[in-house]
Amino acid sequence: MEKLSIPTQKVLDFQITALRFDDQIQTILSWATRRESRTVCVANVHMLMEAHWNPEFANLLNQADMVTPDGMPLVWMMRKMGARYQNRVAGMDILQAICEQTSNQNTSIFFVGSQTEILSRMREKLEREFPACQIAAMEPLPFRPLTPTEDEALIQKINQSGAGLVFVSLGCPKQEHWMAQHKGKVQAVMIGLGGVFPVYAGIHKRAPRIVRELGLEWLYRFIQEPRRLWGRYLKTIPPFMLLAFKQLVKSSRLASMLHLRSEDC
Repeated sequence: MEKLSIPTQKVLDFQITALRFDDQIQTILSWATRRESRTVCVANVHMLMEAHWNPEFANLLNQADMVTPDGMPLVWMMRKMGARYQNRVAGMDILQAICEQTSNQNTSIFFVGSQTEILSRMREKLEREFPACQIAAMEPLPFRPLTPTEDEALIQKINQSGAGLVFVSLGCPKQEHWMAQHKGKVQAVMIGLGGVFPVYAGIHKRAPRIVRELGLEWLYRFIQEPRRLWGRYLKTIPPFMLLAFKQLVKSSRLASMLHLRSEDC
């Protein structure tokens, strides 16, 4: 299946989908109603830095049908680079918007990954908040890789369910690899939602809106899980800031050169 031509804006070396939130949701839903095998990566600083350091993962990210700007630093970069009206397209907001809008469509959702307890809590909350949302199934996965037989059985279960959407929660970069490996096999739009499942289930708390809008959600999460996150943040945030600064400087210099040339003409 050919990759559709949709607007993008480069952040570091990666093309991020340059559509506003509602337009990205409608694009996903249009694929889902046709049960197209598509991959949607929900990108933040961590994901871009993983791709920056890992050529294989970078290629995988570049092959995705849509890469949404989850983190506010990506949104700010896109605005600076020319996508002036870009807003955030975060995993939690994608989940809620799709569950709300598919309530009016004949499109069901298959949930893959996470743990039985978390999925059970999610089902209870989804049935309460979105009673008309069709849940095709919820399938937790073991930490070990699936055997070929188990994997084929999962593919058949998803396809036979008739689901147009598959929400995948395996963590980055594992879930992105899983989606890439199953593109063309799973007849649905696969969306990697990372840690959204436990947050929606109430296991972890989501940052207040004002904190998210200020781009400080990372700090809110760090306060909740300092031991797990301090190493990741130390490894990814400073290098991202340096690379982003270099890109902005380079872009500014190029714009100045083009302006001078236009004046000479």
